[in-house]
Amino acid sequence: MRVLFTVSSWPTHYSAMVPLGWALQSAGHEVRVLCTPSQVRHVGEAGLSPVPVLDGMDVVLRLRLQYYQEAVDGLWPYPWLPPHPVTGEPLRDLGDFDADGHQADAAPDLAARAARSFDAAVEVSRAWRPDLVLHDPASLEGLLAARVCGVPGALCLWGPVSTHEAEHMRIVPTDHSGSFPRYGLGELSLDMIERVVDPCPASLDVPVPARRLPVRYVPYNGNAPVPAWLLEPPGRPRICVTWSTALSKVSGPDSYLLPEILRSLDGLGHEVIVTATAADVAALGVVPASVRVVEHAPLRALLPGCAAVVHHGGAGSAMTALWAGVPQLITTFAAEQAVTGERVAAADAGVHLPGHRADRAAIRAAARELVADDSYRKAAAGLREESMARPAPARLVRTLEELAAGSG
Repeated sequence: MRVLFTVSSWPTHYSAMVPLGWALQSAGHEVRVLCTPSQVRHVGEAGLSPVPVLDGMDVVLRLRLQYYQEAVDGLWPYPWLPPHPVTGEPLRDLGDFDADGHQADAAPDLAARAARSFDAAVEVSRAWRPDLVLHDPASLEGLLAARVCGVPGALCLWGPVSTHEAEHMRIVPTDHSGSFPRYGLGELSLDMIERVVDPCPASLDVPVPARRLPVRYVPYNGNAPVPAWLLEPPGRPRICVTWSTALSKVSGPDSYLLPEILRSLDGLGHEVIVTATAADVAALGVVPASVRVVEHAPLRALLPGCAAVVHHGGAGSAMTALWAGVPQLITTFAAEQAVTGERVAAADAGVHLPGHRADRAAIRAAARELVADDSYRKAAAGLREESMARPAPARLVRTLEELAAGSG
């Protein structure tokens, strides 16, 4: 069969879908991935075939606008203001950004870009005639294309945040372009999402009103090489620290907590490994002697030897830690990441610290507790067992084949 993926313009959003793409290809099916031109390299490096016809949203701008609106509505929990939605500079006052003026100036162009992207997805789908369409939560082009072409579709979650959350935590975009009505489908509704591929352990209680298609999470962290020293067992408890390269862009400079985290962990007697980009490394300056900094070490290779991991609540980090059975310290600066932190903590597999409460003492105490208290390790191991019991991507392929054939 032919399977069409549509993905957003944020690489980590569709990393969870890559192993399913591999499984489909290994079963002999044809796979194409509709993406923006900026994602061609990432999709190609994953061994999938990119079709760069989408004109995706500016994810950074969308998130900044979302955080600004949270602040206006009194839902922004942090003592500082979110960054200026357009410039990214710190706001001194909410009135420093003209939201109505920006909406009037930018809305027509954003709607036109979205309409072009929807049209491109429909055009390719009509020409290629897929039997099945899969898409991530931020890429509604797949939802539209499947409905217009009359083929089954499914949304693929990237982590513990679902399609049906509180409005300020919404990860599914709205259709400001009016493309769904334009194609005779009526206004976009979350009820149009009929199936959800869910990689999360059941104990996380991720709300999925649609038909749930469970799958085992298989980490894909890119194609970075595995350092040889990772093959040796650590001589003392190892803590991994991994941080988002884009967090400061969307949440402001106050969210760059990485230096404070490293100072907090210094002196605990643990080996601390930081995986970061070259830019992050440069911004760190001098690091404590107990810290080893590596660029782009794959988490799937690093985490199994760790006693704990510290991260910002990104789906890839959280899901890979769940897969590895490693307790998590999650320090968050956005609503979506906070949901992830709360769900991991509720399952007793980690500690969630909202960013404004993550001072040196709190980070240090949480890290010490995660390593010393075996209950976190046991809970994390339990979630790993749940994850391993879910159908492997190759097994889900059979379900998708039945779905495409009309018998599933």
